Amino acid sequence: MDVAASLSRIPLTPHGEEIILHSRMPVKNEKDLNEGQRNLWLKAVAAIELRNFDYAISLLQSILKQMPEFLTARQLLRRTETTKFKAVKKSFFNISTAPVAVMKAQREVKKDPKRAVEMIEKVLEEEPYHRQANLVLKEAAVAAGCPEIAVFALRTLLEENPRDVKVLHDLGRLLRQMGQSDEEVEVYNRLIEIDPLDAEASRLGKDASARASMTSGGWTKAESYRDLIKDKEVAVSLEQQSRIQLTGEALERQIAETEARQIAEPRNVDLARKLGSLHEQKSDFDGAIRWYQTAADLTGGSDTGLIRKVSDLKMSQAERDIAQHEEFLAGHSKTDPVFEKRAEELRVAKKKRAEMLVEEAQNRVERNPTDLQLRFELGEQLVHAAHFRKALPELQRARQNPNARLKAMNLLGLCYLELGMLDLAARQLEEAAREILTMDAMKKEIVYNLGLVYERSGSREKSLECMKQIYEADYGYKDVAGRVESSYEGGTPPP
Repeated sequence: MDVAASLSRIPLTPHGEEIILHSRMPVKNEKDLNEGQRNLWLKAVAAIELRNFDYAISLLQSILKQMPEFLTARQLLRRTETTKFKAVKKSFFNISTAPVAVMKAQREVKKDPKRAVEMIEKVLEEEPYHRQANLVLKEAAVAAGCPEIAVFALRTLLEENPRDVKVLHDLGRLLRQMGQSDEEVEVYNRLIEIDPLDAEASRLGKDASARASMTSGGWTKAESYRDLIKDKEVAVSLEQQSRIQLTGEALERQIAETEARQIAEPRNVDLARKLGSLHEQKSDFDGAIRWYQTAADLTGGSDTGLIRKVSDLKMSQAERDIAQHEEFLAGHSKTDPVFEKRAEELRVAKKKRAEMLVEEAQNRVERNPTDLQLRFELGEQLVHAAHFRKALPELQRARQNPNARLKAMNLLGLCYLELGMLDLAARQLEEAAREILTMDAMKKEIVYNLGLVYERSGSREKSLECMKQIYEADYGYKDVAGRVESSYEGGTPPP
């Protein structure tokens, strides 16, 4: 696991002010453990497998006291704590001691930040999602020179609430301090998705994107961007072209002119990028994708903006092809000689789109392997692409995210159903249904799928009972009404 990459994601001080990063300590991993620490590590992993969470937590805390930079252990510790936290029923009369402990740890941050980290871990053992405790852990980790741990603390908060705007803004600032411009861009894109009117996120996102491009393209080494283009006349031409949308002959002329220059300067990223833009204006998806991909290759794949452009264009092309096939099929009957051929082309186009969505989701997970929401999205796309077996581990991990848990369990049930594991499918869906008290949209879908599982396994009465539960709440849901009413044919209720 690339631990550093997995953690580069979250906030700063509780009030959002800038943070000063101290000299950074390298993140440690399993190969850095000595023999005694490795024994503790293996015992902790085994204890988790046996669901002996208390013992596992004590072992992991012992390891972290000796090696606080062992980030994988801290991640496993937190996951164990959250699993235990969700499994234990909370008493109404329990009084949390966290506020006092957090205050004591906060006073320790300036004097001994490593000690503060140990103190706050005791709080998180019982309340892993405690907001102030995680913020203090972040503050102490930064002071101790371990910003990756700070990011992990804040990522824990986002796991509970992925739409926490304040935490996301704090993450963006911390990533800027760490020089993680690409990840910073992703954070601000996420903020803009939540609130398109967030002017600060828009401004900072553009700044981060510019820094990422400068770093990847060597712009910081030149006095001006013109120094990156040997032919100054090309620079002037590119400036003029960027101000207008060309059409017809003028567009073809500009493409021919730029292609001639690109042949003379095959390593010029800006010319390749411009050719991509010109072909995009021409609605030539193949040409645009080819040239944007060339530009991305010239940057060594470091320009995320170009990579995203290629992905977006491929998706747009797939959507256009699907729309054209669907429009044709809607206007022709099945007896048409080309109907079957176009129907097959539509199926292939949809499969191609599904595979692209899977690839995009996989790339996001590779950049953020600890983000359980992204794990769910990958599992969901794998299900849509009919890769049911591959979806299982992603959805199983996503169950640990409270915001995606029920949706993940529903999809797991469908995967088991498709793989013929009917007992596992029923168990997963039954558990999910029990966790929802009201017959909302999610429960209707889960109970309906559970009914299908029972039907497939030959349990007709159980299947019908599921359909009746939905029928009583929503007469028009899918084909529930027909299923239930047909069971009463002849006026005799089913047994």
